[in-house]
Amino acid sequence: MKLTQEQLDQFDRDGYLFFPSLFSPEETNGLREEVPRIYSQDRIENIREKGKDSVRVNFAAHLYSEPFARLGRHPRMVEPVKQVFDEDVYMHQFKINGKAAFDGDIWQWHQDYGTWLNDDKMPEARSMNIAIFLDDVNEFNGPLMFIPGSHKNGALEASHDVSTTSYPLWSISNDNIRKLVDQGGIVAPKGPAGSMIMFHGCLVHASGSNLSPWDRVAVYLSLCAVSNHIRRFKRPGYIAHRDFTPIECLPDDCLINPYPVDLPWKDGTPAIEKQGLQEAA
Repeated sequence: MKLTQEQLDQFDRDGYLFFPSLFSPEETNGLREEVPRIYSQDRIENIREKGKDSVRVNFAAHLYSEPFARLGRHPRMVEPVKQVFDEDVYMHQFKINGKAAFDGDIWQWHQDYGTWLNDDKMPEARSMNIAIFLDDVNEFNGPLMFIPGSHKNGALEASHDVSTTSYPLWSISNDNIRKLVDQGGIVAPKGPAGSMIMFHGCLVHASGSNLSPWDRVAVYLSLCAVSNHIRRFKRPGYIAHRDFTPIECLPDDCLINPYPVDLPWKDGTPAIEKQGLQEAA
């Protein structure tokens, strides 16, 4: 998959691109069916909502689940990022965000690069998210909200919120959000399962709680230019990966055909990946 010049210009201007129905139902069904099995496991990678059983986010499924290992090497998700960076990329983070019906909590306004910079010492914002909807996303089930153009401001001042929800974020103040929205407004891409979003690491985004009866599960690949790899291993390895090997893509039909993939964590998370370490060599 190759971006057109028009798409590259739009990404530079707005900080995101939306591709409705990029993946077919046949491609997404196997992923969706795998999610309950992953969420039901007693693994450290499952972070649950505060005081609830619902999974807020699952990490690193590409290392122990065949369908998600293939997704993590899908050319439709990896090649556009390589094109923007003009460089090979590695998997900095792999998440399945739950946003369960009735239970899915908010994600505060933040920039992902804020966390990657402050916690992981990622040198530059040469990293971004590319996400695929596994459920239909509508205005009621907590769609992702963006402030278009906010990535142009670089890394913004943020405070470390470790108490509001079950997963800590470097969140941006309400006053700064008001100013940014006055400039760029708010958009919330919505569409059927199989739609894909690509967005800049500095794009300010958030999502509201899901009070609807519909789940809103999405998978996020956080891809980073290999030369821009993190310099600090403060966070556990299942959250911020320490393997900077360039991703080698599978064929485009890899979600339909069972190409062999390695599953190094299939029998459990390595002990060294469960803890933070010191600075990278």
